[in-house]
Amino acid sequence: MVIKVFFPSCCPEAESGLLLGRWIPEQNAAVVLAIIHYPFIPGQVKQYLEQIKSVTTVNVSVLGSWSSHSSRTKDNIDQFLQDLSSIFPHDFWFQLTQEKESRSVFKCHVVQQCDSKNDKENVILIHYDQRKVMLSKLHDVDSKSIGCNHNTGEAEAITSDFAAIFDTVAKCELLFMIDKYDETPIKFTHWQSEGRETSIIVELAKQASVPVCMVLLFLVTFVLNICKSRVLNVWPLHILWSRLTTCVQLAHRLDHLQTIASSTKAQSHTEFMRKANLFVSFLIDVGLGMLLISWLYQQNRIGQLADALIPAADRKINEDSVEKSSRTLVGPFNRYCLISWSEGLEHMGSRMGLKHIAKELEILLEWLMGAPAGLKMNKALDEVLGHFFLYHIHLWISYIHLMSPFIEMILWYVGLSACLGLTVALSIGSDIIALLTFHIYCFYVYGARIYCLKIYGLSSLWRLFRGKKWNVLRQRVDSCSYDLDQLFIGTLLFTVLLFLLPTTALYYLVFTLLRLVVVVIQGFIHLLVDLINSLPLYALGLRLCRPYVLAAGVKFDVFQKVAGKPLHLLMQINPLTYGMIIKRYRLPTYSSYPKDSWAALCKKLFIGRLIYPWKRRNEKQD
Repeated sequence: MVIKVFFPSCCPEAESGLLLGRWIPEQNAAVVLAIIHYPFIPGQVKQYLEQIKSVTTVNVSVLGSWSSHSSRTKDNIDQFLQDLSSIFPHDFWFQLTQEKESRSVFKCHVVQQCDSKNDKENVILIHYDQRKVMLSKLHDVDSKSIGCNHNTGEAEAITSDFAAIFDTVAKCELLFMIDKYDETPIKFTHWQSEGRETSIIVELAKQASVPVCMVLLFLVTFVLNICKSRVLNVWPLHILWSRLTTCVQLAHRLDHLQTIASSTKAQSHTEFMRKANLFVSFLIDVGLGMLLISWLYQQNRIGQLADALIPAADRKINEDSVEKSSRTLVGPFNRYCLISWSEGLEHMGSRMGLKHIAKELEILLEWLMGAPAGLKMNKALDEVLGHFFLYHIHLWISYIHLMSPFIEMILWYVGLSACLGLTVALSIGSDIIALLTFHIYCFYVYGARIYCLKIYGLSSLWRLFRGKKWNVLRQRVDSCSYDLDQLFIGTLLFTVLLFLLPTTALYYLVFTLLRLVVVVIQGFIHLLVDLINSLPLYALGLRLCRPYVLAAGVKFDVFQKVAGKPLHLLMQINPLTYGMIIKRYRLPTYSSYPKDSWAALCKKLFIGRLIYPWKRRNEKQD
């Protein structure tokens, strides 16, 4: 039988005394937690052990004796420590004796109470870092085999075998709170025996967190109650709040703040990590937002952004409208005012330094109304569609003219919203892009609906030629007999739709490409917001600064190997990889990745179904 003794790496310098720890019979392992210094009173040791058991619920006991080479009274107390096995009865009594040549090499003498049989060769001493093991959290990893490397002396251990060891050290944190400065009748040696590890900043933050969380929770609850009131949930407003990305992101952040400010203590490691990840994510989000504010309000970047977002109306349209209006008005003064107004709009457009969006769309429509790429289109339908879309462009120009004096002021106040976080600013940017490209969305919807109507009409008429029809009740194609009049009408309609299809398909193709550009931009913004919302930044920071905290397993290095002495191994912690951390601690978000494959997306584009940049959960598809 092989017995494993886990010995803290901080205890070889301890004075002679008793080994305090836990015996795990399932694994034939003894976990040494501390060393009680000599002199001591056995009755006080027993009383202290009972207190530790009642608080930590860990079966802590005296495992054996420890004899230090540096002890001045070594010859006098060795026999005394060995005789204590009768006072502290245990199945195995471990007698560790430090060697003179090397303090890291021990003699281990195991005494079984049943037959007093010694077993030296089957004892393995494993040195472990008590601080790292106590602070670490061992995760379940799918590992069913132990990988050995005989050249380097390293071996991977199964994670589940060491869960009890990590759990024992973590639960006995109260034992490590006693240091040499405490006035207690019993003195210990453990990883904090020279002084407790703490930070003034951390202690002050703990004291200030309680009132701050109470105030923050009150404010967040008050805002949420206002948002859930009936006044703001009437029919038009409810649809608006659910469609605007900014409102959805604000509601998401309010839920995060409510979770962070909750006074309920985390009951598990997973819940604690979720709260910590939410808190760090919120802080970094606000920090990035403040950096964005400092960049926006320097060198008049708000004005430059306003000039870039305001598409100026086409100069030719303005000149024609001024000329027509001046002919109808009487008097040079009115003509002078209209010309000045036109020059002002032209000066506003020249400040941008960008192409006029309205002019480019008009040129594109004129190209489609002609012979695009040498294609012969249906002239009547081509002119109807072209003039229809040109009318919408004129409406959009009027909308921009109406909003242009207020764009810079709106952007100035919108920029201040970045103090709520970079994700809020990005969401507002996505909504602004949606508003400024609303005309492109309308063009795409009109073209897609007309194209989809013709595709479905052609497919239905094609079934008519084959003597079939679509059964709406059973959702299948059934056979059907048609008379001569039905076949004649179907042939005429099929011919009309087939010859009008190229013209409609060309408009649909052009506006679909424009819509895809906007969808890609909005999708990239949503991906960035989703990344900030869901990335477990606290866990990644732990992996970078303290990789042992998130443990995936352990490995062993040969520490000392001396003939006739127990084998000494050094236990080291294997941290979780970055990919495993992201997969395990990724935060939930309000967005869901599109489940459509590329084939499904191409099918939607081919039949004219509408596509969206992002799908919400439980949202009906068009």
